[in-house]
Amino acid sequence: MNLSFQFASLAEFLDMGGYAFYVWLSYGSAAVALGLLIYNSACKRKSVLAEIAKKQARETRLRQHRSQTQ
Repeated sequence: MNLSFQFASLAEFLDMGGYAFYVWLSYGSAAVALGLLIYNSACKRKSVLAEIAKKQARETRLRQHRSQTQ
């Protein structure tokens, strides 16, 4: 298998055949969008886990109160 590269040099690769602005802007936009998605998901996960912990603590307190009153 013979591999050949499309670009002769790094500068030619970075230029992307004259479309460098659009190509790299697209890659940058996608990277920013994915970064924001990851950040938002991590924040939501943290808040959901905190909410679950609150509900579990409340249920535990209710069970303890019910067992003490009976």
